Amino acid sequence: MANKGRISNLKQLLRFRKPILNPRKRALSKALTIYDLREIAKRRTPRGPFDYTDGAAEQEISLRRARSTFEQIEFQPYVLRDVSKADLSADLLGRKMKLPVGIAPTGFTRMMNTDGEIAAVQVAQKYGAPFCLSTMGTTSIEKISETAPQGSNWFQLYLWRDRERSLGLIERAERAGFDGLVLTVDAQVAGARLRDVRNGLTVPPSLDFKTLLNAAPRTRWWWNFLTKEPLHFASLESWNGTVAELMNTMFDPTMTFEDLKWIRKVWKKQLIVKGIQRADDALKVVRCGADAVWLSNHGGRQLDRAPVPFLLIPETRNKLGSKVPIHFDTGIMHGADVIAGLASGANFAWIGRAYLYGLMAGGKSGVDKTFEILKSQMTRTLKLLGVNSIAELDPSMIKVIQEMRK
Repeated sequence: MANKGRISNLKQLLRFRKPILNPRKRALSKALTIYDLREIAKRRTPRGPFDYTDGAAEQEISLRRARSTFEQIEFQPYVLRDVSKADLSADLLGRKMKLPVGIAPTGFTRMMNTDGEIAAVQVAQKYGAPFCLSTMGTTSIEKISETAPQGSNWFQLYLWRDRERSLGLIERAERAGFDGLVLTVDAQVAGARLRDVRNGLTVPPSLDFKTLLNAAPRTRWWWNFLTKEPLHFASLESWNGTVAELMNTMFDPTMTFEDLKWIRKVWKKQLIVKGIQRADDALKVVRCGADAVWLSNHGGRQLDRAPVPFLLIPETRNKLGSKVPIHFDTGIMHGADVIAGLASGANFAWIGRAYLYGLMAGGKSGVDKTFEILKSQMTRTLKLLGVNSIAELDPSMIKVIQEMRK
């Protein structure tokens, strides 16, 4: 009888999990953080596309500093408060979003996985988050609108040398019913992305011996890439050169505040200016008609040693006052990073690499996993800080540990 009792107790302890036969689902089920998704993505994706996502400009100092800054944050939580409910909703220029974070514009997205922007906009709509399509995206403006008609869809614009082509993109976004326009102003020329140079990255990817050798073990990526619709761009014809050559051909280094005023006249809906790296410039773009400012150093992909957007939030908030919305990005790898930015005075956050790691790790399912992870982390952080909503966050809840900044 005693042995039977011990066996019964043992059975209660040994509860075997049902095996997951699909290798992609099995890998994603083990991912608990965005860094876990990054590791899966690195194993599954050839070096060229992975490094295009993972890398930054020159010595990649800007990106390292941004991520390091978030690690230096110390939270100052309240205790003995009822946090049985947590409201992550946030206002996005008059439209309520279920989450305070959206998908930032990323170029050549279907090169990472052919689910691309379609997967991203579908997941964004599911979670009640905005999606922003890049000028350098690989899905058309019209297709995005058709895919997620109930979503909050935005279009990111690089001002081209050919103003008529820029105007054509603006008109297409308006006809497609996009909520707003994001004008990027920190890309006068292409940044020196040395990983891309060393990899000889072209769009579409080149099939030289080095590329084939690196990609050979990554059969799933190649099968996905070769059996799906070829890469097409949201706003331009096909291109067979390097990424930097394309950017330098398109971008207009003569753009000034007068061009911003022109865009403000032709675009009647919400306008956000992205790439602000000084508080005084933030004030200038607002005076030129911007509805919100987006603190960004382009994910560290343009000017190396650029300011960390998170650290610019308090100064920019002081300069703009309480009414002008402030958005930020760069270095966000955890839901707590988002919460810290909102507590500092920002209104909204955007992710680029974080969702692309998910996309490379598992297509649409991987993007969904990204949002599942971030939502869980944000909810937990909010509750552990002793607050029930984004609106209750305030700067007293965080500080950057000075000893670690030296």
